[in-house]
Amino acid sequence: MSILSKPNRPWLFNVDRNPILHGILKKTFYEQFCAGENSIETKATIRELKDMGFRGVIMTYAKETVFDHKSQEQHGMGVSALESEQKGERLDSRVLHCASIEAWRDGTLKTVDMMEEDDYLAVKLTGAGVKVTEAFAAGELPPQQMLDALDEICERCKERKVRMLVDAESQHFQRGISRVTLELMRKYNRDGYASVYNTYQAYLKSTPSTLASHLSAAQQEGFTIGLKLVRGAYMASDERSLIHDTKEDTDNAYNSFAQGALKQSIGDFGANGSRPFPSVNLFLAGHNKESMVAAYELHQKRTASGLPTVPIRFAQLHGMSDEVSFSLLHMKEGDEIPEVYKCSTWGRMGECLAYLLRRAIENRDAVLRTDNEYRALKNEMFRRLTKPFSFPPPS
Repeated sequence: MSILSKPNRPWLFNVDRNPILHGILKKTFYEQFCAGENSIETKATIRELKDMGFRGVIMTYAKETVFDHKSQEQHGMGVSALESEQKGERLDSRVLHCASIEAWRDGTLKTVDMMEEDDYLAVKLTGAGVKVTEAFAAGELPPQQMLDALDEICERCKERKVRMLVDAESQHFQRGISRVTLELMRKYNRDGYASVYNTYQAYLKSTPSTLASHLSAAQQEGFTIGLKLVRGAYMASDERSLIHDTKEDTDNAYNSFAQGALKQSIGDFGANGSRPFPSVNLFLAGHNKESMVAAYELHQKRTASGLPTVPIRFAQLHGMSDEVSFSLLHMKEGDEIPEVYKCSTWGRMGECLAYLLRRAIENRDAVLRTDNEYRALKNEMFRRLTKPFSFPPPS
């Protein structure tokens, strides 16, 4: 997967041009983790997921750029090389028009149009090409063409009652991504809820200070923070020193942020701090069942006791941790069912390779997780087979 995701590969290793290689990957990795290569396949997958009982989907257009800290190179099948991008530019009404930004805008709007009310659009901003990633690497806002595209996408989402999650990406670009996402939250999260979410990675040592800065801005300026919490997925390419030393440290950080948000108390904000807790909407994305269950139980406990908390939703990746997803769906209290989503990606095979490589890395522990899911499936099969022969307890 690592070799196939590198740019400028010969025909034999080009997944979009070699039909044999394309067919093998389509029936193995691709269909396990991705929604489709076109709108017809993608819409069918969305309907299948919703028919399983999920509240909705989180859908991503696959184009992105990944920066490899070790080689100091950036690559992404969905992004044009710099010289190709320069050839694609044209001077239009004295404004430099970037073909890569336009292609990303078009693909992202197509994604929104495939979705329904209460679904989520997840965007990878680096998919818009070199001019955008250069700005992000410098910690700056992207070109005005990109800002205009983001405004158009946010307005389209509002029209269709779809919310937007801005994905975290390689740390080489993250400072600029966080900056533009904060601006979007300032602009669009003014209705008492989050239309735009930023993604906070628990495995980063810097996340507490980043989150504190954003909470401060929201509290002072009166907008809602969309807090999407993940553990993190770029360990193979990011600088190792930026990441917590142990998995236990990452787990503790994740649980601390999740539980703190639900208690409305993080750092200096809330009950245990000196500053009021701002408006926050929480979205927990992850495959750790203990973290998900603990968060849901805390939310239910605080709601039942009349204690302040925040709205919460959950998500797992398409093709992974179905046992976690369905366990949450079965934890309903009365008529209330946890709001669980499945997150998937669509795009041509080549555009999805960077995403598929991360899924391959994450699934190195698949044997343990598969054993857990196998036991869960076996127990459910036994329950269904024995249900017709069970009798209700005497009244």
